[in-house]
Amino acid sequence: QVQLVESGGGLVQAGGSLRLSCAASGRTFSSSTMGWFRQVPGKEREFVSAMHWSGNSIYADSVKGRFTISRDNAKNTVYLQMNSLKPEDTAVYYCAADATIRWNPSTITSAYDFWGRGTQVTVSS
Repeated sequence: QVQLVESGGGLVQAGGSLRLSCAASGRTFSSSTMGWFRQVPGKEREFVSAMHWSGNSIYADSVKGRFTISRDNAKNTVYLQMNSLKPEDTAVYYCAADATIRWNPSTITSAYDFWGRGTQVTVSS
């Protein structure tokens, strides 16, 4: 019911920056939490960042201080600004939406109801 489309991925050198975008369409909910996850081959999808309906944002320790999540409600778009990128940031990045109202944004994959197809981010040395 909610469609999410990520964009902005690509190849960047270590130390560089990228900004990912997640455009939402369909029956979106203003109360939903929007999250970013990433996954590399052979590993489980891991939490990166999320923005709660209240505006509060959280980050995985591995990206804290380097990544910033933001949103533009008028455009139904969520962004992930990624600075000081490291090779270990290489992954497919997925945008996700949690339709359940919670006290805090969730870091759990299963909490999210809708997912985008992902966008590849590759950080070279």
